[in-house]
Amino acid sequence: MTQEDATSAVPDTDALPTTSGPVSVITVGDTRYTLLGTAHVSVESADDVRQLINSGRFDAVAIELCDARHHSMNNPDAMGEQDLFQVFKQGKAGMVAASLALGAFQQRIAEQSGIQPGAEMRAAVETCQAKKLPLLLVDRDVGITLKRIYRNVPWWQRFSLFSGLLGSVLSRQTVSKEDIEKLKEGDMLEATFSEFAAQSEALYTPLIRERDRYMALRLAEDAPPGRYQNVLVVLGAGHLKGTGEHLETPLPDRPSDEIATLEATPPPSKLWKLAPWLITALVLIGFAIGFSRNTELGWQLVTEWFLINGILSAGATIAALAHPVTVIATFFAAPLTSLNPTIGAGFVAAGVELYMRKPKVRDFATLRHDVVHLKGWWKNRVSRTLLVFILATLGSAVGTWVAGFRIAGALFGSA
Repeated sequence: MTQEDATSAVPDTDALPTTSGPVSVITVGDTRYTLLGTAHVSVESADDVRQLINSGRFDAVAIELCDARHHSMNNPDAMGEQDLFQVFKQGKAGMVAASLALGAFQQRIAEQSGIQPGAEMRAAVETCQAKKLPLLLVDRDVGITLKRIYRNVPWWQRFSLFSGLLGSVLSRQTVSKEDIEKLKEGDMLEATFSEFAAQSEALYTPLIRERDRYMALRLAEDAPPGRYQNVLVVLGAGHLKGTGEHLETPLPDRPSDEIATLEATPPPSKLWKLAPWLITALVLIGFAIGFSRNTELGWQLVTEWFLINGILSAGATIAALAHPVTVIATFFAAPLTSLNPTIGAGFVAAGVELYMRKPKVRDFATLRHDVVHLKGWWKNRVSRTLLVFILATLGSAVGTWVAGFRIAGALFGSA
């Protein structure tokens, strides 16, 4: 999209059918983009989408969905069909658990309100299929957005951010009216993080501002001026203003370059990557100092390291109702994996749990419904294995720090 493209906002929308949500019409070159702001928990928004698409005015429709969410919408059980071992091996257990938790939150809202969140997006997909219209998915992958949020916020805020996310989703069996109202203004991510986003620029940027820009760039790439005459863009009302402003200003000639930048996950800092190795080195040095003073002190330090790591990590798997063999294996594995940054206690615990209690077909079939209720996370073998992985990892991490401070205290506390 170049500077010479004639770009203008068109205020007159009288020719369009009346809608319950806000509408902004922007003309860029030979293409007219009609941005419809929707509420993600609203029958009226779904009706608006059907009415506009069925009006016959549009030759393409773009929606605020990514490929992953579109696939999940068409195949609700896709989450449960993943290879669990590969999920753990690739370090995706936390992301899968978060996605299940968000899905559970969404399902509870549907049960309480009688409205499935994202009904307007589903209406767009189904109506486009019926009308044989091109459907453009212009939102950024939800996994990339979560990763960029994680990388963008300061490290000391990450635990509270994501523990708050999972805690609020898992612990609250009744979704408040306030939460449902928030969903009428934004999407699932925005409603979940709204309390943080209002006070954190680091969170607001990847969650809102980057996605506004991303969707405008995807429109410039997938529906550039001239390819279609009239494009309906269905997106949450909270993105209407930002995305529209980006469309009204000249966008890059090669949108794909900036899109790639917005899809990239910032790498962790070198210090963060070196931290596990540094901790291992310090612990081993502590053992060496202990043995150099006297053998009894050295073995005392080794024993405390073994017991603290083993008990805390194994205890965490007990909280996840892991198989007894998993608990025992974790007890012996955690002290060793804590000294080997290439493998974690959670990976060992989950591997043993999968071997001892291999999920059955019905576990995958009922996964999406089981996790709606808190006890279902422990009842279903798939979600319980995720809990075993996460809790064993957390237990081992806490054990490493507690045991490390014990070693430091024994060596230097009385000096």
